[in-house]
Amino acid sequence: MSRPRIVIVGAGFAGYRTARTLSRLTRHQADITLLNPTDYFLYLPLLPQVAAGILEPRRVSVSLSGTLPHVRLVLGEADGIDLDGRTVHYTGPEGEEGTLAYDRLVLAAGSVNKLLPIPGVAEHAHGFRGLPEALYLRDHVTRQVELAAAADDRAECAARCTFVVVGAGYTGTEVAAHGAMYTDAQVRRHPMRTGMRPRWMLLDVAPRVMPEMDERLSRTAERVLRQRGVDVRMGTSVKEATHDGVVLTDGSTVDTRTLVWCVGVRPDPLVESLGLPMERGRLLVDPHLQVPGRPELFACGDVAAVPDLNQPGQYTPMTAQHAWRHGKVCAHNVVASLGRGQRRAYRHRDMGFVVDLGGAKAAANPLGLPMSGPAAGAVTRGYHLAAMPGNRVRVAADWLLDAVLPRQAVQLGLVRSWSVPLESSSPEVARVPGRPEQSGKDAGTAGTAGTAGTAGTAGKHADGDEGKKQPGGEPAKGQPGGEPGKNQPGGEPAKNQPGGEPAEGGPDAASAGSRSHGERAKRSQSGSPRASGKPRRAVEAAGPRSARGGSGKPGKSSRASGTGSAGKRPTAPSGPSRSAGQPADPGPEPPAHQPPPGPDIAPGPVRRTDGRAVEGDS
Repeated sequence: MSRPRIVIVGAGFAGYRTARTLSRLTRHQADITLLNPTDYFLYLPLLPQVAAGILEPRRVSVSLSGTLPHVRLVLGEADGIDLDGRTVHYTGPEGEEGTLAYDRLVLAAGSVNKLLPIPGVAEHAHGFRGLPEALYLRDHVTRQVELAAAADDRAECAARCTFVVVGAGYTGTEVAAHGAMYTDAQVRRHPMRTGMRPRWMLLDVAPRVMPEMDERLSRTAERVLRQRGVDVRMGTSVKEATHDGVVLTDGSTVDTRTLVWCVGVRPDPLVESLGLPMERGRLLVDPHLQVPGRPELFACGDVAAVPDLNQPGQYTPMTAQHAWRHGKVCAHNVVASLGRGQRRAYRHRDMGFVVDLGGAKAAANPLGLPMSGPAAGAVTRGYHLAAMPGNRVRVAADWLLDAVLPRQAVQLGLVRSWSVPLESSSPEVARVPGRPEQSGKDAGTAGTAGTAGTAGTAGKHADGDEGKKQPGGEPAKGQPGGEPGKNQPGGEPAKNQPGGEPAEGGPDAASAGSRSHGERAKRSQSGSPRASGKPRRAVEAAGPRSARGGSGKPGKSSRASGTGSAGKRPTAPSGPSRSAGQPADPGPEPPAHQPPPGPDIAPGPVRRTDGRAVEGDS
């Protein structure tokens, strides 16, 4: 008799715990396959410390193959699930396609950025969901402070050293707290000419910081933030984001070059294509984490709406604590479905929360006991060390070094602004030149905002507009290096180059002159390879993602049945959408439908097709 085949989609908190527990329970009597776009599990709660320069990126990245014995790791993203045929189709990191057959399937696909219908946000903001975004934010903040320190103009200095964080939840609070400490340390060593200091703002429409947590934790966190000079504005959010700053809902305008989007997450749209009962984007399961009517299908983490047996009529929230516990129960129930052991219903006890605010400051309520100050800091870091499935010694060593040595405030330039657009539904994978399929997917993603202010975002990206139109809002003018030269990445595309102006006399020359920008935007959405209705997409295994509140996101879905056309813009502001299409052949430069590189750091020289060298060629 052949061994049962178990496939797990996603290696976040829920997927990783499921795989680890199954490896122990099955005792080599089952074939366990883990499908994930990266080869590591990301311990997301410590990501703000990566952005602040406390921890190195590999400290929060736990090797999957090194810590999951007897589990086969397949790098790739799911883009289609055949429930009747019991197969999962995926696309690998180099565009190769494959199919995994299963007897039991565990969906732990995690969550994606939640976008709101706010004009300009998709263009000028960056999220905080994975390592690429954390690395970009660290470089970007460092660069802005350095440029502000060298500026003679007070207005420019004020804009560059103003950092706006939207969302005062768990993630946004920690980003603002650690960011304020990081920039203050920079300014102490290199004071600004104008005598100004960095300014951090934390915005949220909620009445208090971290509204989903205990009120005493909220008061402690807000007190620490205000002591560090963070401008905390509750009941206020962003009304519009522009190249030069943001307009707030109270009517005021803030000049800034940095907008960090931490407003929350939504379940990965992979599960929407299954045509199964849903609850606010999450797949409905029973208390045993099994999909009713599908005995071979299990779901856990952020994509699963798990009944809360302690509060009838409600579902467990999308947190890492629940996702980690889901994984253990799910593994036991998968084994029970194979005839070994008894099923377990998911029940939980609230263990409390810990919030690291940097230095010796923290807010914690372990087992309901409210704590603050150094004692809370010790409990918080002790909890993280105990919860991490690996790298504990390395993390502790970095904490010790940070306590006795100054942080290294340098720009590595490894991640460009255009590589981590907010509207991307794959923040765990940085966008790179030559990656063929991104814009079709992201065009639909940006469209989920559902407003006129963001309707043209995908078209602007695809047309290769100036730097100020790029995702993330790293404008060419006024940014490091000034306005990029023509034919340079981020500048005006060269003729005959992908995304550039068609050559004179070319087949598109006449039509290009009369085509409106809106028509080009429409073409980039509905005419891209990803919007053609054919599944598959290439994936670059360059970054992680597990949801702050749950499991990591591994897979993408072709919007096949009942989920709308890929090229159409949904009206509900529910977050990123997925579309599918045959990827184009990769090339040395981004394709026409992919945003141009940002002007901050060019990925390499671009050569003209007419044989003449351009400025910057080597």
